[in-house]
Amino acid sequence: EDGKILIDDDCNKNNEPEMNNHVDEVKNKKSKKKKKNKNQQNQVNNELNSTVESLVGVSDKNDDNVKKESVLDDENDSSNPGNSTASIENGASEIGAGGTAGIPGGVVDLEMFKNVRGVLEQLKMNSRGLKPAKTSEEALQKSFKFWSTQPVPRMDEKILANEPMEQDKAMNEIRQEPYTLPDGFQWDTMNLDDPLQLKELYTLLNENYVEDDDAMFRFDYQPTFLKWALQPPGWRQEWHCGVRVCKSGRLVGFMSAIPGKLKIFNKEQTMVEINFLCVHKKLRSKRLAPVLIREMTRRVNLTGIFQAVYTAGVVLPKPMSSCSYWHRSLNPKKLIEMKFSHLSRNMTMQRTIKLYKLPDQPKTPGFRKMLESDMPKVRKLLSGYLHQFNLAPMFDDEEFKHWFMPQDGIIDCFIVENPQTNEMTDMVSYYTLPSTVMHHAVHKFVKAAYSFYNVSTKTPWLDLMNDALISAKNLNFDVFNALDLMENKKFLVPLKFGIGDGNLQYYLYNWRCPNMQPDDVGLILL
Repeated sequence: EDGKILIDDDCNKNNEPEMNNHVDEVKNKKSKKKKKNKNQQNQVNNELNSTVESLVGVSDKNDDNVKKESVLDDENDSSNPGNSTASIENGASEIGAGGTAGIPGGVVDLEMFKNVRGVLEQLKMNSRGLKPAKTSEEALQKSFKFWSTQPVPRMDEKILANEPMEQDKAMNEIRQEPYTLPDGFQWDTMNLDDPLQLKELYTLLNENYVEDDDAMFRFDYQPTFLKWALQPPGWRQEWHCGVRVCKSGRLVGFMSAIPGKLKIFNKEQTMVEINFLCVHKKLRSKRLAPVLIREMTRRVNLTGIFQAVYTAGVVLPKPMSSCSYWHRSLNPKKLIEMKFSHLSRNMTMQRTIKLYKLPDQPKTPGFRKMLESDMPKVRKLLSGYLHQFNLAPMFDDEEFKHWFMPQDGIIDCFIVENPQTNEMTDMVSYYTLPSTVMHHAVHKFVKAAYSFYNVSTKTPWLDLMNDALISAKNLNFDVFNALDLMENKKFLVPLKFGIGDGNLQYYLYNWRCPNMQPDDVGLILL
């Protein structure tokens, strides 16, 4: 779920073939007698000159390989240096480590070498500011120019209060005109009931939204899923904010908001949930993201709402909680073949398949799919359960029906009904979010189930969630994902979930509150 400029290893290789060849040559000849060869000396100097040229942007040719940047981080939205920074950074460490002792042909021009090395070190330091902060420690070293202008806490701020950061604005204090986009772009309020516009949004997200750090998987939000996610009760079309190219009309940016009511500690607050902030990969240098955020803030403020909640895979000012994703293999053979996961040490494929094998059918008596007639009782069950958490949604009847009524390929919800009393005692739910598998000859997608809201009052957590895994396996899911929030930690390890390599940060806009542990969080954003 990220980062401003994340560079693919393949890009690094493509950008520095001469540098890598030279380093390999140095290593191969270290044990041999040095030979004075003028051609070799010239080769070294040419490589250094080539490095200098790439430093000043003479041969930056790999813009298409730049990965998705986190459009929430304004510092990294301000420029797009391509891949030369990353390849030069690697080159700097190799040159610095090798010195001049092993370079064929004797000693190079030391003054020239020092100058190049100095530039390399400066670029290396500069490049750190372009990388997304993955930890709070890294974030403390960043300036966050855009976010320092917004009503969000500073990274080093100690918070005890639970309150808005700014007072609500009067209508005459809110900007009435849309913010100005860079030349060549125009606003467009998306009509997702138009199949063509819905397909445009699907294509933008499919090609430019969240992907993993190795560019192997990318979220594939289906059009029907997008309508479910973006058109809950109370949705507003003006909160589906698009950016188009004036000449071609092509959709190149998007940001959404949906209404909701949250409980934050002991207070209830109407907010919007921000999602799907996406800018086309080739336009990350146009500073569209900060304008999108300001424009969405303006549009939401005009409806009398001044707070928002959102999540991100990178650290920005200032997370109020940080959760980890865990993954449970349902189809381990496929996941290993596509490199989503790997064989553990001393494990064979057959032993791995056996390890993750599940029963054919759920074991809990009364475990079944939720029906529409069940919803009043199940909503009461969920609402009572969520009240214990410091951050949780508050669903009315209409909202509960929208979010939990089962829909094929979108949302599944199961309940446990006591066979004797017909009491609804437990529930599990998960939504469907496939990912495109890039660059694989056989497997083109991975079908993932994401844990939504679960309640255990009578059935033990391990039994309940094991039945959830069985139901997902029977619906042909490949993997079951869950965050370590609410009470999920009770079943993650025992049911053979493995922790992922990234965190999901929770943020509030124009609201400050004390930090929360993951098991204090009872909110899931899609």
